[in-house]
Amino acid sequence: MIIDMFLLAAIIGLLTYWFFFRKKKEEVPDFATIHPTTSASTTESSFIEKMKKTGRNIVVFYGSQTGTGEEFANRLAKDAHRYGMRGMSADPEEYDLSDLSRLTEIEKSLAVFCMATYGEGDPTDNAQDFYDWLQETSANLSGIKYAVFGLGNKTYEHFNAMGKYVDKRLEELGAQRIFELGLGDDDGNLEEDFITWREQFWPAVCEHFGVEATGDESSIRQYELVIHKDINANKVYTGEMGRLKSYENQKPPFDAKNPFLAPVTINRKLNQGGERHLMHLELDITGSKIRYESGDHIAVYPANDTSLVNQLGEILGADLDMVISLNNLDEESNKKHPFPCPTSYRSALTYYLDITNPPRTNVLYELAQYATDANEQEKLRKMASSSAEGKSLYLSWVVEARRNILAILQDTPSLRPPIDHLCELLPRLQARYYSIASTSKVQPNSIHICAVVVEYKTKTERVNKGVATTWLKNKQPNENGHKSTVPLYVRKSQFRLPFKSTTPIIMIGPGTGIAPFVGFIQERGWLKQQGKEVGETVLYFGCRHEKEDYIYKDELAKFLKEGALTQLHVAFSRDQPQKIYVQHLLKKNKENVWKLIHEGNCHIYVCGDARNMARDVQNAFYEIVAEYGKMDQQQAVDYIKKLMTKGRYSLDVWS
Repeated sequence: MIIDMFLLAAIIGLLTYWFFFRKKKEEVPDFATIHPTTSASTTESSFIEKMKKTGRNIVVFYGSQTGTGEEFANRLAKDAHRYGMRGMSADPEEYDLSDLSRLTEIEKSLAVFCMATYGEGDPTDNAQDFYDWLQETSANLSGIKYAVFGLGNKTYEHFNAMGKYVDKRLEELGAQRIFELGLGDDDGNLEEDFITWREQFWPAVCEHFGVEATGDESSIRQYELVIHKDINANKVYTGEMGRLKSYENQKPPFDAKNPFLAPVTINRKLNQGGERHLMHLELDITGSKIRYESGDHIAVYPANDTSLVNQLGEILGADLDMVISLNNLDEESNKKHPFPCPTSYRSALTYYLDITNPPRTNVLYELAQYATDANEQEKLRKMASSSAEGKSLYLSWVVEARRNILAILQDTPSLRPPIDHLCELLPRLQARYYSIASTSKVQPNSIHICAVVVEYKTKTERVNKGVATTWLKNKQPNENGHKSTVPLYVRKSQFRLPFKSTTPIIMIGPGTGIAPFVGFIQERGWLKQQGKEVGETVLYFGCRHEKEDYIYKDELAKFLKEGALTQLHVAFSRDQPQKIYVQHLLKKNKENVWKLIHEGNCHIYVCGDARNMARDVQNAFYEIVAEYGKMDQQQAVDYIKKLMTKGRYSLDVWS
């Protein structure tokens, strides 16, 4: 019997081998035919191979969240020809940065890094892989020449953290810094910081490599205009960010290059009075497979005001409905067009180009050649120069007066550039980020945001309006029977509720800074309903007047009644002669605050204005910790910094 079983098993084993393993052997692919594809993709991801192929010796990498880092990188790459060198700008996300050690294979080569810092000292999305590589690598970069310009904002705790890290880490790996680290401050004048650094950077490059400026200051077009007269409308971009017709045929996953068109279900005014317009929007994400958590950000792609677009077309005498393409003259460039093409001038100026921010000096420099009045041309060139007088004029006439491109054209009558060159020069219109004011635990198919409409009068008596908030204000649920939609995607955040629901939390969010905390409180209410034990949930909110802009008043009262919110402290800054802000209420309740921090191991969250509020709140915590923790000022500062390091003090702030 045992022998029979053995024979049967042996026969089954042979049959199994015959049917499965023998067949598999026959189906093994011929790997020789796959090799070319692998090698081609390796070449594509190698910036070294690209530099060799195109005769470049300077590569300018950028870490960019809002487009400025990319813009600066493009300007530096374009500068190179004035020094007899050839540059290319490069997105680190598209290349294998471990190739950096091979840069010595190219004669007189240089790597420049324009690195923006995002959030609380983090790398931008496109520089995350590069940052991870720098942290993990032990590559030998000796012989590599480099320079770094950082883009940051002094109102943030970790000013220019990414630029500083890249500069320090490259040196640690053996690379040679040929010019000092530049630290741009967007709270001051980032453009001036960049120009000042750049005007000293190039002489240092010349000295290091023994080259001289060619004296060629001429404008070089990067793109050529192609006009499409008889093009199929289905091949024309009309606002899509990536795939053509992606707004008509939506396919997940949804991200920066493939946003989801979310219908607006609710758009209501939050404040009862006052001059400002605070609004609450609810966006339907049903069927999108988009997942979000409390504390995440939503990115929306706005559209420019049609009247601004029409005025630009009129002043330039352009047919805005002409369908065009701007094709890169450098055929090897990864960036074939400055924005999706083919498209119409109208679509480009509405969806793709920033026409509301004051233009940077490089735009003025390139446009100056088209001014027919000698004095106006000289003025534009002066503002684009690095002279003290020019910088001062640019600061007062453009930046402080908040002149956008339309205002500059209106106030410079002889300046009428070709619209295609203007479209080449203007920066891309960027997505706008908002803190999500809901939780997916309660609202899995809806994302809520709250925002204040930006509108102000400039020194030239013009009324400037915020692009995104004005556009969102007009997004009513039903516009003439059609669903009103918003192109969006979700950006993950580190601004998270504690893992344990029993951990107490203190939330400080005046004005629209309350947004993420509405989601936090909703989530804690949901946890209570699930029978979970929930820790102290404390909110410090502030507004100007109780009867005007106490937003979410009814919702907060309901949260308090249901126990989702255990303490609510509201500062009405202008309802009495002396101003009262959230930091004053923190100090008023200092004993309870210290108890939650010291005994309760609470988590602290601050959301809102970085320039004043976040700093004042942090100072209030220093005072409380010093008094009740029996510490001196420096010890109190270190104590709060330690909370930040441990993830117990989190910021979601903007300036």
